[in-house]
Amino acid sequence: MKGTVYRSTGSWYEVKGTDDAMYSCRIKGKFRLQGIKSTNPVAVGDRVEFEIEKKGDEEIGIIKEIDERDNYIVRKSVNLSKQTHIIAANVDQVFLIVTLNNPPTFTSFIDRFLVSAAAYQIPVVLLFNKVDTYNDDQDEVVVDPVTGEEMLAMTELDQVRVLMQLYKSIDYECIAISAATGKNIDLVKERMQGKTSMFAGHSGAGKSTTANAIQPGLELKTKAISSQHKQGQHTTTFAEMFDLDFDARIIDTPGIKGFGVVDLEKEEIGGYFPEIFELKQECKFHNCLHIEEPKCAVKKAVETGEIYLSRYESYVQIVNGDEDNYRVDKYTTP
Repeated sequence: MKGTVYRSTGSWYEVKGTDDAMYSCRIKGKFRLQGIKSTNPVAVGDRVEFEIEKKGDEEIGIIKEIDERDNYIVRKSVNLSKQTHIIAANVDQVFLIVTLNNPPTFTSFIDRFLVSAAAYQIPVVLLFNKVDTYNDDQDEVVVDPVTGEEMLAMTELDQVRVLMQLYKSIDYECIAISAATGKNIDLVKERMQGKTSMFAGHSGAGKSTTANAIQPGLELKTKAISSQHKQGQHTTTFAEMFDLDFDARIIDTPGIKGFGVVDLEKEEIGGYFPEIFELKQECKFHNCLHIEEPKCAVKKAVETGEIYLSRYESYVQIVNGDEDNYRVDKYTTP
């Protein structure tokens, strides 16, 4: 029989067969895919071949083969750098849910995610969630650290606008949403029709709330933010795919704290930063890494503000293999 993996619990897999029935399946013995070292050989979204075995009155599916994947997205554990995990396979697009605070989504995390998705040819749409909770009053006065002059502080909504402009300038689609109030949820649904979409982001960013807003009655579990650490509590333990009633599928994923970039050579990384790739040919050296080399067009563009400093710093962190600063952020404008 053929089917698609809808849920993985690490040892059991729920597979939807071509007959639309769900089957509980296992892997028999060791099962490894050539060229991929991961903690999970089978991922949600995989198209598989399986057989039904009877044990007494019980029927169990045995996965025999995984069809070739169109793509997959994989992450590396920050604490276990040699361990990788395939989050999902055969994904048409990813919606990365970004929050300014409660919990904060830092640009270094966003950039790592975008690089990994680009490396596996998966389009990403950035959803800036919780915009209904951000202040827009400009009555707070702060002191400019450079000039010493008093100035109005940037409001939370201004910060969101700056971040959206940053990523729009390098051709990523950005949508400001509120899963709680339904703001722009219709735009997200339009982009999901006829596709398999993965929702990703930190715990507490609103993945499950957004999914529930898109498909009322889906009732994915949600939890409040931990007030002590301003981080979300994990609600999704394993990735799971759901069929929606408007010809769409959604993959809900566990909250991701860190996102290590996997299997990229230093020389390749600049190719996944569109603004760096665009200027590469103008560098003096064809193999320029844009860090120590003289007459580098990329470093010059950072100095003139043509390239955002936060993006360049993310690039340098990834090239240097610095996995410890995924929660370091600078909301930097040109």
